[in-house]
Amino acid sequence: MEKYTKHFFNNIRKKLQEWETAVAIPHEEVYRFIHSLAGSASVLGLHKIGDRSRELMDRYEEKEGRTWTISEVKEELFDIIQYCYQYEEESIGVLPGKQSRSGEEPVILLIDDDTSFLMYMKEELEKIGWYVVPIANPDKAIISYYDVRPDCAIIDIYMDGTNGFEVLDFFKKKLKQQFIPTVMVSGENSKEVRMKSYQMGADDFIAKPFELDEFIVRVERQMERKKQMEELVLIDELTLVYNRKYLSQAYAQVQSNWARTGDSYCLAVLDLDYFKGVNDRYGHLVGDQVLKKFASQLKSETRVQDTVFRFGGEEFVVLFPNTSIKEACTLVDDIRKRFSQLKFQAESDFFCTFSAGVTEIADPTKPFDTWLKLADQALYEAKSSGRNIVKMDGKASEHTPHKTMKIAIVDDDPIIRTVMMDIVSKLPGEQHIQYDIQTFKDGAAFIESEWHMTNPCLVILDGVMPKMDGLEVLERLRSRSDSDRYKVLMLTSRRSEKDISRSLQLGADDYMTKPFKLLELEARLGQMLKRMR
Repeated sequence: MEKYTKHFFNNIRKKLQEWETAVAIPHEEVYRFIHSLAGSASVLGLHKIGDRSRELMDRYEEKEGRTWTISEVKEELFDIIQYCYQYEEESIGVLPGKQSRSGEEPVILLIDDDTSFLMYMKEELEKIGWYVVPIANPDKAIISYYDVRPDCAIIDIYMDGTNGFEVLDFFKKKLKQQFIPTVMVSGENSKEVRMKSYQMGADDFIAKPFELDEFIVRVERQMERKKQMEELVLIDELTLVYNRKYLSQAYAQVQSNWARTGDSYCLAVLDLDYFKGVNDRYGHLVGDQVLKKFASQLKSETRVQDTVFRFGGEEFVVLFPNTSIKEACTLVDDIRKRFSQLKFQAESDFFCTFSAGVTEIADPTKPFDTWLKLADQALYEAKSSGRNIVKMDGKASEHTPHKTMKIAIVDDDPIIRTVMMDIVSKLPGEQHIQYDIQTFKDGAAFIESEWHMTNPCLVILDGVMPKMDGLEVLERLRSRSDSDRYKVLMLTSRRSEKDISRSLQLGADDYMTKPFKLLELEARLGQMLKRMR
């Protein structure tokens, strides 16, 4: 039966490939294809496909005077195409123990030129729910550090052509305020190597080979230490949002991102109205409850990428990355409306409001105080206009052009292309970002296209394709002078460890082994797009 089922799926692929080259597809041909699916699927026990095919047959007559485009066919047959992928996925099985992704799991940057070690560690650590970014090229690791913003960096000391100490030195000098732990690993366990690791600022040293469970515990300890340090040094004790000490570090990240991507940022200053009257009438304990509730609402109603700070007293600051000033004003105003309806209880019920000023960080090479003053001026206008209002900095541009992000799906399998196109088109985006999505049936078609020559581009790349395989495509992309514009997710067979190894050496940003759960793919793409924003 398995032989006939495989033949059934291959026939679907063959028909989709045939139709992709057609300008118009006769209705009668589409009807006969659906009729064929309805009969064969039920015989093979593929009941979901059979039932769906019969539902479609009931919609149409065999003789109808119309033609179809391939887009219309794929849309009409999408449920069937998705069932095909799911049946094949279930028949082969996926890696056991792998947890689903939430987008909030710990992020580990793993740097080692031993690709076998990278593959093993990635698989094992992702089983426990961590998100692992494997880097085989130390030079690429430095760039990735900015993109990934990991919770822990694990660095091998001895790598071909590069000393892991050089990478560690860069991290500690350039990012010393980030409080991101670094763990050195090495096959050499001499006293000299251990001492040098600690002298250069490593937070831990683990000798190879190691017991995996002990390794996990030690890395978890470092990440917990990072969290505790942030809470101790950078978190406001009362409101549990960042304090003003963290603003310099956050602005340094803005400057770094802007230098590489040119993305727009906005800054809002928010101040509770008549807060002194709350303290005077109800007491400071009630005032503290108002501050805590206000901070909690800011945290819950801003986006994941936004950062909330308590600047001092009843004044708060919010940084909005990749956001136009019009969008930032809308976000703050929505929070204002909801907060003004919140009832506080003391000896009598009362309500609170806040005013806000918003500005665009047009040039992050200028000091942070430049933008803080502009937002403060807008806040002053809001207070002068009667309070409980959001004002935009009058000097800021009211419109920031949308950023276009391109997503290429390069795979010779029409079933996978169709399913992935659907997943990618439904990924959550931002108002200022437009996704331009294209599919390519082989590597040569992608390389020859001029479509991807501009804007940041995420490439979902199948490893094995006719004419030009994924590794050759990856090699060509990484040889380009603007190669950092491309983020590449390689799709490989579980059995092709050599291909995975080679893709890491060539600079793939991540990889997934087929077959994979669609939710797993969706989460992985979300992580990569978040890095690109």
